[in-house]
Order: sequence, then C-alpha cells, then structure tokens
Amino acid sequence: MDRSQKAESVASLNAIFNEVGVVVVTRNLGLTVAQSTTLRNKIREAGGTYKVAKNRLAKLAAQETPYDGLGDFLTGPTALAWSVDPVAAAKAVVEFAKTTDKIEIVGGGLGNVVLNADGVKALASMPSLDELRAKLIGLVQAPATKLAQLSTAPAAKLARVFAAYADKDAA
Repeated sequence: MDRSQKAESVASLNAIFNEVGVVVVTRNLGLTVAQSTTLRNKIREAGGTYKVAKNRLAKLAAQETPYDGLGDFLTGPTALAWSVDPVAAAKAVVEFAKTTDKIEIVGGGLGNVVLNADGVKALASMPSLDELRAKLIGLVQAPATKLAQLSTAPAAKLARVFAAYADKDAA
C-alpha cells in the first residue's frame, strides 16, 4: 500500500465512522475463507459491513469521530463490523461467534460510548430498529382497533336479536 492508498483508506474509514450507529471490533483467531465469507454475508444481510483494516490506519481514521475510544481494541489481527442500525452488526457478529470459536468479540462503540465484549453482547440481545418500530406501531394501533370493535359490537348484537325474532316468527 503506498501513501496515497493509505490516505484514501483513512479518509474512507473516517467517513464511515462519522455515519454509522455502531462499530464492533473482532479478533480473528484463524477463520477460514469460507467462514469469513459466511460472516460477511450475514452482516451484509443485516444491513452492515465487515472489513479487515490495518490497525494503525483504523486508529487514525477513528480520531475526531465518535469512535475515538476504539483505538485500545485495535491490536493484533482485528476486523471491524459496522452498521447504521445500532443493533444489526452487533447481532450478526454475536450470532456468528456462537457457532465458532475462531472469532472473538473484543469490543465496540455505540456513538460516543465505548463497549467491552459484554456490552456488545448485551447490545446484540436488544431488538433491532425495525422490530422496535413494528412494536410501536402495534401499540399505537391497538387502542384504535379496540375502539372499532367496541363500536360495532352493540350493532352486531342487535342484528342477532332481530334475526332471532325473525327466525322465531318464521317458525
């Protein structure tokens, strides 16, 4: 990598760090190419990205961003996973880490908050942004649905009573 490629890499990572909601730092303990591809696909499906970056360049890119505190985690063979959704990347990495012992979650960041490995696992156990939106919409719609049911119930009961009288008269 020459100097211009390094500068481009730092600028790219810096722009990413300024846009994303969460960054997870993982340590590679001998992942095969197939396992790495599977992990990348799972993270991509969740709406995130997984990338191996040089530690020194990642530390430079993280400066003056909300993820400035991640520098301590960037030692050894590390990789970064990130997503705009604060839960998506963490959830995908934690689920993959349960299937193999060849990847270790080192830590991460959620905005200005630096998370240790347990913090990332706790973040992964939370519902995603889409799930929270669905629950909120369900809670907002529930009273309206119940009101509609209550307003139609008396009319339905009255119609059944009239039908019963009509059946009685017909018999």
